[in-house]
Amino acid sequence: MEQTKAWYPYVSPFDPCPPVTVKTYSTPINLYIPFQPPGLPQFSPMEALKCGTLWPALYSPYEPRQY
Repeated sequence: MEQTKAWYPYVSPFDPCPPVTVKTYSTPINLYIPFQPPGLPQFSPMEALKCGTLWPALYSPYEPRQY
């Protein structure tokens, strides 16, 4: 599931600033899984500590933007 969405704002021809044609935002994966279904796969304890969650379905890696 794609967690990063794009939004294309209106660009005015009279705006004195350089236009930002695409704005991106991320949505947390827990919006798409409203409850914990039984039998979800789990990370090992060490991997869960590294990822910050026990369930791979709820893992959302941080990807810094390049400017």
